[in-house]
Amino acid sequence: MWESSCSPNPSGPIVDSRSGYRRLHWSSVAAFVALAAGLHPNTTRADNLNPHDLALLDRLTFGVSTASAAHMHGLGAERWLQEQLHPAGNPVLPDAAKAQIDVMPDVHSFPFDIAVAFEQQSKSANQVTDPEQKKAAQQVFQQAMNDRAKQAAARTILRALYAPDQLRERMVWFWFNHFNVHQYKSNLRVLVGDYVDHAIRPNSLGRFRDLLAATVRHPAMLRYLDNADNAAGHLNENYAREIMELHTMGVGSGYTQADVESLAKILTGVGIDTKPEDPKLKPELQSQLVREGAFEFNPSRHDYSDKTFLGHTIKGRGLAEVDEAIDILVHHPATASHLSRKIATYFVSDNPPDALVARMAQTFKSTDGDIASVMATMIHSPEFEAALKPGTRFKDPVQYVLSAVRLAYDDRVILNTAPIQGWINRLGEGLFNHDTPDGYALTSASWNGPGQMMVRFEIARQIGSGSSGLFKPDGPNPVEQPAFPLLQNALYFNGLRKTLGPATLASLDRAISPQDWNTLFLSSPEFMH
Repeated sequence: MWESSCSPNPSGPIVDSRSGYRRLHWSSVAAFVALAAGLHPNTTRADNLNPHDLALLDRLTFGVSTASAAHMHGLGAERWLQEQLHPAGNPVLPDAAKAQIDVMPDVHSFPFDIAVAFEQQSKSANQVTDPEQKKAAQQVFQQAMNDRAKQAAARTILRALYAPDQLRERMVWFWFNHFNVHQYKSNLRVLVGDYVDHAIRPNSLGRFRDLLAATVRHPAMLRYLDNADNAAGHLNENYAREIMELHTMGVGSGYTQADVESLAKILTGVGIDTKPEDPKLKPELQSQLVREGAFEFNPSRHDYSDKTFLGHTIKGRGLAEVDEAIDILVHHPATASHLSRKIATYFVSDNPPDALVARMAQTFKSTDGDIASVMATMIHSPEFEAALKPGTRFKDPVQYVLSAVRLAYDDRVILNTAPIQGWINRLGEGLFNHDTPDGYALTSASWNGPGQMMVRFEIARQIGSGSSGLFKPDGPNPVEQPAFPLLQNALYFNGLRKTLGPATLASLDRAISPQDWNTLFLSSPEFMH
């Protein structure tokens, strides 16, 4: 569909007498960067992408970088898109990023083992009789949970920054926000990383049914929305209501309170058990017990009556009722429309055209909820093409911060994600921090207020100055490695510069230092969109 083009701008270096430093055009900077990396100047041609392709790359990834632009140029835009829609099963991370992830203990543990260990640690802390010792033990427990949550956020950030399957990582964030859980409820800090890594990421571009089913069976979701407390005779409707209102059909889509009650009954017995021994059951129920890690279907807690759900009669027969209800929800027309509109809001505009949403919903229905196919329908649409024009989609905080880091430090892997976690928290979109199940807002108006802009400017200054802590390893006696972002490179002079308006170019020309120039560029309106 798209072809990359090259339109070089052979200009010599310009010396700005006001700023006192040399601004080099693309040819000089490209040679310098290539030599610094030990490469021939013509090894990569990231600077060949036209503004359209740069906009496409920026919209579908966590931000343009020299490496990603070169990769798109090498494949061509359409082949690159197909690679993103259908990524390899095990994407290769840079060694330095992989090494940071590999030393995290949860990567090598099962969620059941993690949950059991922390349940025991909590129990032991609470059993301490001496008040001061008990307080100290509880603080150790809380710190251990905080460490697990920070590691989960670090894994998510490292993959978002460096994974080659960038569209999948964008969808990981989208779907986590859609199936939101709050890490500070009920000790979910020890489960949220596994929820992202094993429920969300593997299914983020697959069939929606598989994604929904994975969240239904994950202990993080069951604990967050209280279904672990849902039992026959003691209904808890919280999860049933949110599945219909948020996860599938959407508000005002025709379901009734009776449907919520029926789904809650269907979900009775679906919960969590971290005890090593099986629950005691009547002989006739023992064959119905299902335990998969910390997930449990306990038949003694299930309502075995027949239910009427969205016009369908579901015979009471145990866990199979849940699978039938999932099928009904996934194939309901309202689900296709609700999900399509939400995806289009995230990638196209705050108010996506109804015609586009209708075509995406039709693709959802005709492909049995294949997410990649729905995405392809959206991306190849004229509405999406029009939305690639400058200023049409404002970056949310996660997208803004990660895109700034990807562009600024494309040539090396950061050693500490804590500054990024702090910046995103300051901007109000902290990873796993939204306390209600609706997730963070997707619209621009939620993120473009004056206070937000002031904080973004401060963050741009920190990233652009090279003293932000990104290269200061975590641990005792850390020594920060020197780093300074070279944003005035080939990608800028022959690519990104073409996307800037006169006002931004004039501001950049008035920069008094490289740090000042970086700050102005990363806080410019064009970079915010």
